[in-house]
Amino acid sequence: MSAVPAHAWSAAALVLLAAAWPAGLWAASRGSAVGRLAGLCLAGTVTGAVLLLLPMAYGRPSYQDVALVFAVLSPAGVLVFTRFAGADSGPSGEDG
Repeated sequence: MSAVPAHAWSAAALVLLAAAWPAGLWAASRGSAVGRLAGLCLAGTVTGAVLLLLPMAYGRPSYQDVALVFAVLSPAGVLVFTRFAGADSGPSGEDG
């Protein structure tokens, strides 16, 4: 168990959820494709950090596996987003 009190871990997670996550969602829903991609990356990074902080707050380090799975799947989601955003960019030399 860590020497940091549980309410400090919870407060850190709350600050991330209240400040950085809405900024990422706002950026992901507005602007150009590059701006939306940056917002998606920010929201994914903040979510991963929160998923690491909450198990520390509740004293359940085994739940950090969820953060590990999310860290593996989040870049795949960004790649899917990039693929679909790039599909509307105009004609290309590919058939399909």
